[in-house]
Amino acid sequence: MTRPDAAGALWHPSPNTGPRRDGLRPELVVLHYTQMQGALPALTRLCAPEAQVSAHYLIGADGQVWQMVSEAMRAWHAGAGSWRGQEDINSRSIGIELDNDGDSPFAAAQMLTLEQLLSGVLARWSIPPAGVIAHSDMAPERKSDPGPRFDWHRLARLGLSVWPGPDGDRDAPLAPSLTQIGYPAVAPDLRLAAFRLRFRPGHKGPEDSTDRARAAALAALLQK
Repeated sequence: MTRPDAAGALWHPSPNTGPRRDGLRPELVVLHYTQMQGALPALTRLCAPEAQVSAHYLIGADGQVWQMVSEAMRAWHAGAGSWRGQEDINSRSIGIELDNDGDSPFAAAQMLTLEQLLSGVLARWSIPPAGVIAHSDMAPERKSDPGPRFDWHRLARLGLSVWPGPDGDRDAPLAPSLTQIGYPAVAPDLRLAAFRLRFRPGHKGPEDSTDRARAAALAALLQK
């Protein structure tokens, strides 16, 4: 039996997996929430053949981590979508599910485990911090996870994700900045909502100068 890639992970294999296509290897990590009541029901679903979904890892609220799919294999977690113009995100990514109902804060023990797991994944596959994205980033038309309660700024401070630096050009057109960051070419309101969900959680209303400035700053950071 394949051994877990992450130290401390409980191996709980899912049948919902297969080879990565076209020789692709992980260049992204996609974060999700389970939106279920507890880790064990989520684990059952992610390993049920009829569900046809899986992820590489599931992290419980208490910090316990299960591995269901070897990192070298393709898990079925991302679905339709794209990032930086690339599709088949399942073949390009590691998927991490977080035990969370979608409305609650993420537990401290869970975040600590996620940070440890991410550090190992990024090192093993030479994935830069910009490669850690939300499910909502690559599928704005369908998804909102890991949602507005997830602390992306915390991950960025640890070098495990990215965050805009000092505000950029407040008059820079928003659409080109979002494209440079990686957001797919969907309706403008959906792209704006996905960007705000991660970088301005809770903010509503029409596009404003803060949206433009933060997007321009992040786009500039990613071009370096």
